[in-house]
Amino acid sequence: MTRYLARRLGQALLVVAGVVTLTFVIMRLVPGDPAVAYAGPKATPEQLAAAREQFGLERPLHVQLWNYARDLVTGDWGVSLRTRRPVMEDLANAFPATLELVGAALVVAILVGVPVGVLAARHKRRLPDLSVRLGSMLAVSVPVFWLALTLQLVFATHLGWFPVAGEYDTTLDTTSPLTLWTNITIVDALITGNWPIFTSTAEHLVLPALVVAAYPAGVIAQLTRAALIEESGQDHVRLERAMGFGETAILTRFALRPALNPVLSLIALVFAYSLVNGFLVEAVFNWPGLGRYAFNAITSADTPGIAGVTVLVAVVYVLANLVVDLLQGVVDPRARAR
Repeated sequence: MTRYLARRLGQALLVVAGVVTLTFVIMRLVPGDPAVAYAGPKATPEQLAAAREQFGLERPLHVQLWNYARDLVTGDWGVSLRTRRPVMEDLANAFPATLELVGAALVVAILVGVPVGVLAARHKRRLPDLSVRLGSMLAVSVPVFWLALTLQLVFATHLGWFPVAGEYDTTLDTTSPLTLWTNITIVDALITGNWPIFTSTAEHLVLPALVVAAYPAGVIAQLTRAALIEESGQDHVRLERAMGFGETAILTRFALRPALNPVLSLIALVFAYSLVNGFLVEAVFNWPGLGRYAFNAITSADTPGIAGVTVLVAVVYVLANLVVDLLQGVVDPRARAR
């Protein structure tokens, strides 16, 4: 297990190093001068020179790359050209809301996708299986912005069941101020017993979480079904049938655990996809996360902010893959030999 962990850590570090290098190169290829964007179009030559010195733009490229990587490791991710605050501070304020949305969506996707996949495998080529395959295909293929607007129109505008946008009712900041611990609103509200904000956040979270969860739920259901059907043909399943176990018991007690191995790998991929796909959902639902920050950074040519979002998403993706690899090693010891 130690060698398996060391190998996975080495691979993760290589991926992060590649992303950092690629991000640096793209930042240097983007048209425009960061010093001009920071100092302003009416800046004097002295102010431009000071800005270029502040960002280290006068140094050789290999020195700039080294300093950039070193600063990332030490927590200095640069200064946003738009907000004039440290990028790390901006990301720390925006990322918890995105993590709240994506985390809730993945919980929904797993709770729906795995049981539905088991149901489809149990009734292969029958009506439940066909219904699950059709539903998962629609969930995977439907455009996320169309689904978001449709849910808003039906459940928020016409039925009035859920709020149309925002993270929670901001008037509660006056009547029920929230004490922050993790900066994840629904978690902090639960920890501190702030039930008005907890209820409001949960209501605001339903529609965007369902939109983000649609694609992962469909993919997880399809893969769970396929993995269980493949596992059902293994020798140990034939033995369990011969011993008199029913099909449902075989699928849930014996075949599901080894079948979850590819599903765990998929969860890391759909987590990264949901993290980026959630940017559009955040824009539709006015959710105060990384999506809104990235949009503002792009429209204002804030290269440090754009680079910060890119590196953060890459690091989170690598960490998610690493966690999944470790879970695979625990669930299926055969994975450690790969």
